[in-house]
Formats: sequence, C-alpha cells, structure tokens
Amino acid sequence: MPRGLDHIVHAVRDLDAAAEFYRCAGFTVGARNRHAWGTHNHIIQFPGVFIELLTIGEPELIRIGAPGTFSFGAFTHDFLAREEGLAMLVLEGKGVAGDAAAFRAAGIGDFEPFNFEREARSPDGSPVKVAFSLAFAADDKAPDIGYFTCQQHHPANFWNPAFQHHANGAATIAGIVMVSNNPGEHRHFIGAFSGESHVDEDANGISVTTPRGAIQIVNPSAWRATAGTEPPDIARGARLAAIRFAVRDQAATLSELRSAGIGASQRDSGVVVPPGAAHGATLIFQTAKVG
Repeated sequence: MPRGLDHIVHAVRDLDAAAEFYRCAGFTVGARNRHAWGTHNHIIQFPGVFIELLTIGEPELIRIGAPGTFSFGAFTHDFLAREEGLAMLVLEGKGVAGDAAAFRAAGIGDFEPFNFEREARSPDGSPVKVAFSLAFAADDKAPDIGYFTCQQHHPANFWNPAFQHHANGAATIAGIVMVSNNPGEHRHFIGAFSGESHVDEDANGISVTTPRGAIQIVNPSAWRATAGTEPPDIARGARLAAIRFAVRDQAATLSELRSAGIGASQRDSGVVVPPGAAHGATLIFQTAKVG
C-alpha cells in the first residue's frame, strides 16, 4: 500500500536558534516539546505533513538501543556529532504491525515497532494527549538516514489548521531530495519503503511519487545543478539534502526571505536557501498550483 510523506526530521544543535531561523523565514513554528528519551522538538505543520526540528535536550536520558530496536536519542546524538541537517525520512503509517511485517518481508528492516505518547496543547491552551506507533526500516547504503513510518492515534489532537498558514507562502511539502553517488542502488529500498511499485529513473537519478509528495534521489552533478551548492557528505552513503515546498508566487517568497536577511537565491529549480543559512538543510520553494 503506497505511503505518503508524514514528516522530515531536521536535526539541529541549537533548537532555539533553528526555530528562530524558521520563524524569520516565514514559517509558523509550534511550541517546544520534550521526549522521555532526551530529545526536544518544534513542529512546523502543513496539511498532513510536517517538519520536526529535533535536538538533544537532555543528554543524560539517552540510551543505546537494544538489538532490533532504534534509539532516537542515540541516532540524533551521533548525527549531530558529525553535522546538522536533514536526518530522518518518515512516511505515513498504515498499521504498525503490517508495516513492520512488510519491511521484514522486503528485507529492509527487522525492528521492533515502537509506541509512545506525549502531552500537547490544544488551540485553547489546554493539555491533550498525542500518541504514535512507529515501524522502522534501514538502507545499508544510507546509514546516516533514519527511516520509519508513523501512525497517529489521536490525530485531531495533533493537527491544527492555525499552525498550517505560513507567511512565506509555503502551502505544502512537495517532496524531498536525497543525494547518492549511485541513485539506482536504492531502487529496491525506496520502492519497498514507500510501497510504490513504480520507480522512475533517468540520467539524474530515481524518484517515486507518493500519495503526499515525491522522493527523489539524485547524483551529485544533478544536485549541483539544482541547488548550486555542494551536496552533504555522501562518503558513507546517501543523504537527505533538501525539502521542496510548493508556493503560489516564487517572487513573493524570495522577497519575504530577503527582507528577513536570509540569503536565498533564484534558480531554475526555484528559490533556494542554502545549507549554510538553514542549519545544514537546503530549502527549495517552487511555484505550484495549490489550494
């Protein structure tokens, strides 16, 4: 069953500074939250998909996961020891047991599912519970990317239309871009993880179109042509590099970013905010029919 984008994790060393960057870039940023395993986050919502800004908030709570489990704290700690940037790709869960079984059958994951909950705030400020079930996958040719699906159990307590309006004109996340020296070697993994049987391929790389957003894996030359910057370090394998946003008016978005002092540039691929400005991530704003 095809799985759309659920969220992208942007790991940062200074959560307050990263949240302020996103606010200056015209995004609506939610309140700071904490997890029992030592990480803290902020959420940037769009309809049905979000960005999670994530950091190590309480390092004393980090624990190394047992075999067959995935430790968010340990993965985030190790990632941030190297650099900031996009660290995890999360697709919508279709049922945690079924997702875990599908990943096991495809040979892309043999992990125990994980369930957790935390307190959130409703629009009127009252506390509400949000809860999630996660099923994990792994691509041994991309060890610096965390992959899992996320099934929400109280979605009405999580999604808030008031948080989904952004002053920069971004209406949704149109897709993500990864970089690999050999995009084709990820064909099986990305097809099995997304549940999409059709994987497009051309000279630049491979891509799948999910029910919510596209996943592209491109080679370094195609990345440079798209972003005008060097890709993340791919010596260890493929890396998440960019989030693509759909906007109605690129010129208005570019004006909004530049008026905030953010070094965006206009390219054929869209309005690009480079990783040096965006805590290790590349943000690409592209005109699309939205709404």
